[in-house]
Amino acid sequence: MQMRKAVVAGQFYPGQNEACVDQINECLDARALSESLPDTISAGIVPHAGWTFSGSLAALVFSAIRQQHEKVHTFVMFGAVHSFLGAVPAVCNRGVWQTPLGEIYVDEELADAVLATDSAVADPHAHLSEHSIEVQVPFIQYLFPGAKILPVLVPPVEQATELGAKVGEILRGLESKRIVCLGSTDLTHYGPRYGFVPHGTGQTALQWAQNVNDKEFIDLALELKPVELLASAARNGNACGPGAAAATVAAAKELGCRRGLLLAQTSSSEVMREKMGTTSTDSVGYAALVF
Repeated sequence: MQMRKAVVAGQFYPGQNEACVDQINECLDARALSESLPDTISAGIVPHAGWTFSGSLAALVFSAIRQQHEKVHTFVMFGAVHSFLGAVPAVCNRGVWQTPLGEIYVDEELADAVLATDSAVADPHAHLSEHSIEVQVPFIQYLFPGAKILPVLVPPVEQATELGAKVGEILRGLESKRIVCLGSTDLTHYGPRYGFVPHGTGQTALQWAQNVNDKEFIDLALELKPVELLASAARNGNACGPGAAAATVAAAKELGCRRGLLLAQTSSSEVMREKMGTTSTDSVGYAALVF
């Protein structure tokens, strides 16, 4: 059986089982759900930085799903693309993924159904070095034992919206199973380190990145506008995984969601100030949304 081994364990999150569980619990305890949740959660958007920076926001999304749905059969994981050069979405359609918490199976039956729509291609090798999905998997293993995953890398192309809609259509026909879609993306990468300083440097510029640039992307996601979301990311550089987010939003819309819910928003500069007492001229935005 084909196995995808963890590649960022020990970097983005702990590499040992006990330490991994301890940090998951820290992330779960760091933030409380303060919003009234929809009765059904069909999708979510999570950040994918190291857990120290964005784990508490990812944990909020998983907590919300767990609160509304104790049992989830499969998570469709729409991942951001950092090194994969393909022009169409790539599905890991076979095998198992390994993390410090053990193995989790790919939902091969659902993979075949998605591939039959011709909106993605089978390419497990595309996933071998990508971290945007991997950092979510231990949360699933811990909170939803027995759940499967369907990993899909989604480039920022028009086909992302088509893929999401097709997945939503498939899931509407699987009423006997609880399947949740997750899109993995961070938001604006601002500062000299990222070569993106349209408003210069300093605290005012970082506030613009979070309160204006990130907010535009978040609002389009909440309003279920995947096409406009892709265009905003291309124009404003306000997400590193806009294809993943667009697919998620399109799926949620197909599944009957009318508006998303923002659970929390922050940035790496805020986390550094709160946790480490330091500042930086660079910052990455994070948001936790459910649909």
